[in-house]
Amino acid sequence: MTATIIDGKAFAAGLRTRVANAVGDFVAATGRRPGLSVVLVGDDPASAVYVRAKGKALEATGMVGYEHRLPADTTQGALLNLIAALNADDAIDGILVQLPLPSGIDSDTVIAAIDPEKDVDGFHPINAGRLATGLPGLVPCTPLGCLMLLKDLGEDLSGLDAIVVGRSNIVGKPMAQLLLQQSCTVTIAHSRTRDLPARVKAADIVVAAVGIPHFIKGDWVKPGATVIDVGINRTDDGLVGDVDFGGAVGHVRAITPVPGGVGPMTIACLMRNTLVAACRRMGIEEQRI
Repeated sequence: MTATIIDGKAFAAGLRTRVANAVGDFVAATGRRPGLSVVLVGDDPASAVYVRAKGKALEATGMVGYEHRLPADTTQGALLNLIAALNADDAIDGILVQLPLPSGIDSDTVIAAIDPEKDVDGFHPINAGRLATGLPGLVPCTPLGCLMLLKDLGEDLSGLDAIVVGRSNIVGKPMAQLLLQQSCTVTIAHSRTRDLPARVKAADIVVAAVGIPHFIKGDWVKPGATVIDVGINRTDDGLVGDVDFGGAVGHVRAITPVPGGVGPMTIACLMRNTLVAACRRMGIEEQRI
């Protein structure tokens, strides 16, 4: 069996183009561009790289980026005051606070302070509740990107057995909810799940988001399964995923590489979420993008 290598970079480029076209329609209808405020607290190098990448993507899609860089000793109160000001600013359609935050600032409190209608990360408890109950809301970007890649393969997901290895609020839990909405039968597993290899072996779809290099061995995955590897782990051999790509690629139906698979989808879906938030705030029917 020759596996399909899922090209997330190419799909993300197409998604950004569709967003840019829709942004043009938004500007024609409203006279303004969608705006996203990105807040970075501290000087974490990886976070700074992500913020720069988001700024470039905003510019490329025709949206406006507002960057707020705060020192590492910023108090939680000062950060909450900034979020309150951004919530009240009509030029801002989306607010993203880059995680992780410095010690002394509670991430849950900060996320909960963001207006749910501007929560383009999809982390606010109200958006999490909307997703869990099937109501419209803003969906976390990485799981949304994973679902887009799965659906692009053209297979009907209804009735398939899926396993999500990872239980975070950022990826694992929302990914499971999205798969449930597609009528998959979903198992949520993690590093402490008993007999994990057998559970993975039973799945038609494997989503790996556990954050451990090559944690899922190639022979755990059954022939013909589809593998979505969310992991991005830095090792002496470079970036690798949570799945042993070399051990799986010879017998699976499709698999995302690392890098070049899920990673590019996260920022592309952030652009999509910003546009969706802007359309909803302005009472404009959002396009299917």
